[in-house]
Amino acid sequence: MKKTVLTLLALTALVACKNESKTETTETIESVERVEVDRTPEEQIAYKIAQANGVENWDEVTEIQFTFNVDRGDSHFARTWKWNPKSDDVTMMSEQDTVAYNRKSVDSLSMNADKGFINDAFWLLAPMHLVWDEGTTLTVQDTATAPMSEEKMSKITLTYDGDGGYTPGDAYDFFYDEDYRVQEWVYRRGNVSEFSMVTTWEGYKDYNGIEIASDHKAPEDAVHLYFTDIAVKTEED
Repeated sequence: MKKTVLTLLALTALVACKNESKTETTETIESVERVEVDRTPEEQIAYKIAQANGVENWDEVTEIQFTFNVDRGDSHFARTWKWNPKSDDVTMMSEQDTVAYNRKSVDSLSMNADKGFINDAFWLLAPMHLVWDEGTTLTVQDTATAPMSEEKMSKITLTYDGDGGYTPGDAYDFFYDEDYRVQEWVYRRGNVSEFSMVTTWEGYKDYNGIEIASDHKAPEDAVHLYFTDIAVKTEED
């Protein structure tokens, strides 16, 4: 998964006296319009998908906790994370170890933990990365056949550049419905045509304004990836 740059435009409400409100509100509207105009059609689709997952509420988030689980046959794997996105402080807790570090200063001791965090947090918030991540290309297909359900949906593909990150050049095909909610996706390592993994996106729930799909199943239940103990704290908590 990719190393991300969590940058997001925050449009704050303006509170001013009556004489100043008209000018400031007009400036805000013009700013929003410029943002809309500056987006390509592909970026606009990406934003709608991220918006369906609560990206507009992200700036209020102060902490996310979750446990990443993978069941494969009789084996079970789990690790728990606590992340403050504002400070980028991360704590990983597993049966083997507990590692606390800051993502702005990853060293040789915390690099393996950070690789795990990037993978697990990407699964948790992948729709947001359509608008968060830099060094990417977006392509949209209005009508596509979803790989598992074989239903007709729309598809947006997120392709990473060949440089940077832990796994450069990867591609992700997001299959989304009329409400811009992701229903299935395909991961293609190195942007090859054959998929490395395909799963469903199920179990959507609102966590303090952030929509998260907690359940992902591969064909024939070969792999079951899911999240438990999800908690999202905001500045109001």
